[in-house]
Amino acid sequence: MTSRLPRRTIGSALTAFILAGCSSRSPFANDVPELQYLEARSAPSPPPAGDPDPPQGDLALPALDEDSVLDDYLRYAALKNPGLEAAFQQWKAAVERLPQVRALPDPRFTYGYYIAEVETRVGPMQHAIALSQTFPWLGKLQDREDAAARAANVQYQRFEAAKLDLFYRVEDAYNDLFLLKRSIDIAGENIELLGQFEGVARARYRVGAAGHPDVIRVQVELAKLEDRLRQLGDLRAPRTARLNAALNRRPDAAVAWPSAVSGRVTDKSIDDLVAILRENNPHLEALDEETERERINADIARKDGLPDLTVGLAYTVIGERNGVSIAGNGDDAFLASLSVNVPLWREKYDAGVREAIARRLAVVNQRVEMTNRLTADLQQAIFEHNDARRRVELYRDTLIPKATESLQASLAGFQQGTADFLDLVDTERTLLEFQLGLERALVDRATSCAQIERLVGATVGSVPNEPQLKETHR
Repeated sequence: MTSRLPRRTIGSALTAFILAGCSSRSPFANDVPELQYLEARSAPSPPPAGDPDPPQGDLALPALDEDSVLDDYLRYAALKNPGLEAAFQQWKAAVERLPQVRALPDPRFTYGYYIAEVETRVGPMQHAIALSQTFPWLGKLQDREDAAARAANVQYQRFEAAKLDLFYRVEDAYNDLFLLKRSIDIAGENIELLGQFEGVARARYRVGAAGHPDVIRVQVELAKLEDRLRQLGDLRAPRTARLNAALNRRPDAAVAWPSAVSGRVTDKSIDDLVAILRENNPHLEALDEETERERINADIARKDGLPDLTVGLAYTVIGERNGVSIAGNGDDAFLASLSVNVPLWREKYDAGVREAIARRLAVVNQRVEMTNRLTADLQQAIFEHNDARRRVELYRDTLIPKATESLQASLAGFQQGTADFLDLVDTERTLLEFQLGLERALVDRATSCAQIERLVGATVGSVPNEPQLKETHR
């Protein structure tokens, strides 16, 4: 998994980035790589896989070929997956709420025409023009902007969660494809070895040193392995389609066999991982932002019960009175006004406060529930990771070397006529199971580490120095 900056800093910085040019309140100016990455998310999608001349630069769509590694697939998915794009646009839409809620209400312009002129001492009133502006109570606009900013941060955390989920999907599918490739390779190697056994059995049968049942047994084993190999070959299409789905490519788009899976492991204790989860998991951070937003909404509901101030200026056109000579005859009139709304019906405002408090309590309990569920999932992932590490060491250091030694001894004994053919086949079958078991354990170790990193929301794995399994000489 790729390393990331602290999520709270990034969330605020990204919100400020989207609002650049719209707000002077932007204390965040760092985290440029992440900002460039997210800016690319809002740009037009790159051309589909296979199109010539993909865009160049740091954010160019990586080519997926035989030299591609897991990071290339993760980068491709980040730029192409429509689910991640949808989460990004949801976050971007939430950010656009900020300039809307912090603005004053629109001024009101009023024009009036006296159908029947109203006579005054200085003349008839003919037209009236008025302009008014409402000013919400102190703190209302700021609270609404703060609540909208929290809502935008909620969407950002959901975007982060979607990215982690996507990266796990890609790595899981990538690892499954690698396991399929290794299973095919091992099955092919064992078919080749059984072919050698068949040649030995036929030679011994011709000279009367072995019976016909030995030849039949090896042919049966060969037929079973060849059927297994065909089955594994047929599995490539659905496994490839699964990876292509995460990459937003055609199901039948070509995917090269992965050359290796990640060897990273984590040695952090359960307590350390749980602490990282509580601090970094985006689902929990989203609920933290929700909790704060509902606290602000309660303040907004209380302030809704306070009056707003409206300031106005009116201009009235007055005609002259004919036949009368008085001071101010026909002079137009100006009127300055000041008004407030009267929040008289208190029950609705009190109900709004209670609603916000109830929602906040609901979110607090959702966070507790989410924490419990994520912690349980983390415990399971840690068990699977530790179990996979144990199996890797068992197969690599003990079982496969011993099974290889046993096979070589059985083959030598069979060629010399001192070993039974059935023992030889059983030994070969056991070695095949151990080889597949090692590959499965390697994949399980990588996938479980990816699952741990998805849950805790941070990179916790590293690649250790491990002894390499010696190739079996056959």
